[in-house]
Amino acid sequence: QRVQLARVLAQLRAHDIDQARYLLLDEPTSALDLKLQYATLRLLRQLCRLGIGVLVIMHDLNLASLYCDRILVLKGGKLMGYDTPGEILRDELIREVFDIDVSIEHHADHGRPYLIPRL
Repeated sequence: QRVQLARVLAQLRAHDIDQARYLLLDEPTSALDLKLQYATLRLLRQLCRLGIGVLVIMHDLNLASLYCDRILVLKGGKLMGYDTPGEILRDELIREVFDIDVSIEHHADHGRPYLIPRL
């Protein structure tokens, strides 16, 4: 995953800096340990600050909540919701889409929601 991301970033740098630039990434943190997942997502946030659009497909809703400005939720190809993490991550939606009951807490440091499955 890290090598693939490095290749994409090298290609981005090769293009004209005045052009709109976007990254479309499918599960860029899969098969990475926790430290590298966070480092990868921090890097993507930095790219956003530089004006590069980043669209990430990921299944880890807690990571998405922590690093994404907006979350789009699909079920069977149908749009179920699109909003900020604080608005979209609701227990009713998670139950409807993933058929799992969760508790939703808010992180003390940044206020972003995180999901805890109910056993």
